[in-house]
Amino acid sequence: MNFKEIQELIRLVSKSDLAEFRMKDGEFELSIRTKFYNARQAHVLPAVYAPSVATPPEAPVPFPTSAEQPAPVAAPKPPEAAPKVEPGKKYLEIKSPMVGTFYRSSSPDKPAYIKVGDAVKAGDIVCIVEAMKLFNEIESDVSGTVVKVLVDDAQPVEYDQPLFLVEP
Repeated sequence: MNFKEIQELIRLVSKSDLAEFRMKDGEFELSIRTKFYNARQAHVLPAVYAPSVATPPEAPVPFPTSAEQPAPVAAPKPPEAAPKVEPGKKYLEIKSPMVGTFYRSSSPDKPAYIKVGDAVKAGDIVCIVEAMKLFNEIESDVSGTVVKVLVDDAQPVEYDQPLFLVEP
């Protein structure tokens, strides 16, 4: 892993609700602990091994000692202005068809595909989910008016996670 890949991984982990992330690739090991980590309640999960890469990291990454604490992470900002979601109403969901990173537009300088209040119909592109360096355009499978964006830009998403609420 190179330094930029490590920085991107740290950014993604810090934006998630993970308490701890560990990775081992040959002799290279990476351990990231977030503000959600509690040593007394830590659970050991099976390790995930990445395929071996022939290039060593560009610069060594110091691991925090037990005396060091990770830097605090800024709270995420709300996705949009106050949503117009009314309790008791039935809304349709546009869900993520894959695991990856959610993006509302094709690039940072481009406008979002859809915003709250926009009309959307089945087949319209609503966002991009990046997985394994592939940017996948996600199409709506429902028609209606977008009432809420449920995910912040550049946030990790899970398979079948609701991304948007749509009023039919």
